[in-house]
Amino acid sequence: MTRLLYTLILSLLLAAPVTAQEAPEAPRTDRSATGGATTLEDILARQRGEKVDNSYRHNSADSSPAPESYAPGLGPLGGASDADVWRDLRFNEANVKVSAGGDTAKVLVQDGGMAWLQFRQGPLITYGGWGLVAVLGLLTLFYLIRGRIRIDGEKTGRTVTRFQFIERFAHWLMGGSFVLLGITGLISLMGRKFLIPAFGHDAFSAIAVGSKWVHNNISWAFMIGLVMVFFMWVLHNIPNRIDLKWLAVGGGIFTKGVHPPAKKFNAGQKLIFWSVIVLGVSISVSGLSLLFPFELPLFAKTFSILNDTGLPQALGFGVLPTDLAPQEEMQLAQLWHAIVAFVLMGIILAHIYIGSVGMEGAFDAMGTGEVEEQWAREHHGLWLEELQEKGQAPDKGKAATPAE
Repeated sequence: MTRLLYTLILSLLLAAPVTAQEAPEAPRTDRSATGGATTLEDILARQRGEKVDNSYRHNSADSSPAPESYAPGLGPLGGASDADVWRDLRFNEANVKVSAGGDTAKVLVQDGGMAWLQFRQGPLITYGGWGLVAVLGLLTLFYLIRGRIRIDGEKTGRTVTRFQFIERFAHWLMGGSFVLLGITGLISLMGRKFLIPAFGHDAFSAIAVGSKWVHNNISWAFMIGLVMVFFMWVLHNIPNRIDLKWLAVGGGIFTKGVHPPAKKFNAGQKLIFWSVIVLGVSISVSGLSLLFPFELPLFAKTFSILNDTGLPQALGFGVLPTDLAPQEEMQLAQLWHAIVAFVLMGIILAHIYIGSVGMEGAFDAMGTGEVEEQWAREHHGLWLEELQEKGQAPDKGKAATPAE
């Protein structure tokens, strides 16, 4: 009875939630039958993802010299790199000599790599991939129900300068590079799972190497375009009360004949702008951390700042780790880079839809820079009035000077 009560109490303690200051302790395993070596239960526990007490491996080093019957430097298993050496490698205590890289280059076994790989091959690819498919499906359904958003009024045949060349250049520099980054990023992330079965290992190898080169180098074009777009359009994208009226009617996107007032950028475009800026900066920072992992570690410092605020503890995450090896920094940066990229790709798909097949006359704004006057009146009426007052837009058939 006493043993049953003790077992029940121990089970409750192990099942209780762990506080931010406590670390879960692995249950002790009876290894007398194996002479202190790994048991089948140890192996099964690791496969289930449970925490296993490794102290028995760490403390069981046999430092006794090899019998004289063996050749110098050799042991029963063939060499001095038997269990002792592998145990030291496992716990980062081996006397590893490296010519460059310092202490970080001596880390030959890093447990976090398996958790990273499992998340990367599982939830990241699954939820990210199906998320993009869902966005494409919703856009297709919206097109079938709503159709293309047409210009309701009578076209005037006159045009208004919507964007200057430098604005269009920055937009296409950023947008075009992002499309290439998205494609090459998906190849790097999902290529093994989808391209190898379809084209074989050799073809995938060539595609993967090319994608990596493109991804690493085109990233600079994206960052340059991001900076240009921010400084050229940030003042036009500051939210105001007019945006509330636009949002109240959904911008007229869902209802024909509804055209709420808007200046150069409406509320929907402002949401796109700030999403691109915020998420684009996050992707760029994590990308730089991946390109220069030893020079630009990202997460240890970030976790330290978050721990000081107490936010992780309040949300139930406990104290975030701040002693991260460069390998762990790269793993976290890669996961964050991909997660944010999936979110931004979904937003950009919606933006591409509206700017192409979704709305009549929208592509002209970034194509030629000139838009039909009636299109400007319906979608950016306040902006058109401002240009007409300045004499920079057609008014009663008069010639107009280029808009700024």
